[in-house]
Amino acid sequence: MQTGTVIKSTGSWYNVRLDASNEVLQCRIVGKFRLEDVPLTNPVAVGDRVEVQPEGTGQGMIKKIMPRKNYVVRQSPRRKHDLHLLAANIDQAVLITTIVQPDLKPGFIDRFLVMTERDEIPVTIVFNKADVYDEADLERFVEMKEIYEKIGYGILLTSVPQKLGLEAFKNVLKDKTTLVSGQSGVGKSSLVNAIQPQLELRTGEISDYSGKGQHTTTFAEMFELDFGGRLIDTPGIKTLAFNDKDKANIAHSFREFFALSKHCKFGGACLHRDEPGCAVHEALRRGEVSELRYANYLALLDEVEEQNYWERKKEF
Repeated sequence: MQTGTVIKSTGSWYNVRLDASNEVLQCRIVGKFRLEDVPLTNPVAVGDRVEVQPEGTGQGMIKKIMPRKNYVVRQSPRRKHDLHLLAANIDQAVLITTIVQPDLKPGFIDRFLVMTERDEIPVTIVFNKADVYDEADLERFVEMKEIYEKIGYGILLTSVPQKLGLEAFKNVLKDKTTLVSGQSGVGKSSLVNAIQPQLELRTGEISDYSGKGQHTTTFAEMFELDFGGRLIDTPGIKTLAFNDKDKANIAHSFREFFALSKHCKFGGACLHRDEPGCAVHEALRRGEVSELRYANYLALLDEVEEQNYWERKKEF
């Protein structure tokens, strides 16, 4: 039995780089792996540490998944009762987004942060394609920067044609294992290629018909960075939904609301809706928390509430 790290997941096969030899084996899995009794579409994630039994030339069988220090999971876009692992054992996450081309979806940023907040995974939000921003777009960027820096998230402004922010982006990734994600079309692959050209990640264009990005990354994959660190590239995400969260999970995942909840009349049980003595409401009135974040929070609460109880608790 040998140990290694999963560096690529294609759904049915997993590439594992062995610790001892640095050899990469194509591996299958034995049996069923579950996460907190919830079925997974991909029971093994890129970044997982595993024990492998080599079988023949260049192949093997994953026998055991070692304990994870953290993981990022989302609801499967195709099977609503299942979860999909994006990555495991990461030091940080980077979310690539834009103000335009495609248009900014602030709700998507907060959905992504809900995924990472449970394990307190540091996140940097990169606003890419600055070269196509007009004056109003730049003002919007400044607004978003103020909102998210205030609550402890890193913010970068980047442009590949202008070579803006590339060195800062490189410094964020250096010597860390980083999950890099974003919606389709935000220029994630072009940005990564700009700082690490030899990776030659596939790039795509925005659809003239829909104004949305086209998928270019098909499978999650880990790459070594020649300036130090490892990058986990993930397929472009079109939507993010949650079947593993309840209302309390959502409330605790908005860090500034969670910090204020100790001052709420009902403490950690307060959902910051209509409850009396709510510290979040008071902070909103004083302009101390973001109205945009609060609106996104309420939308997420409504969404998880609308999921039928029996659908979320379906027996398998």
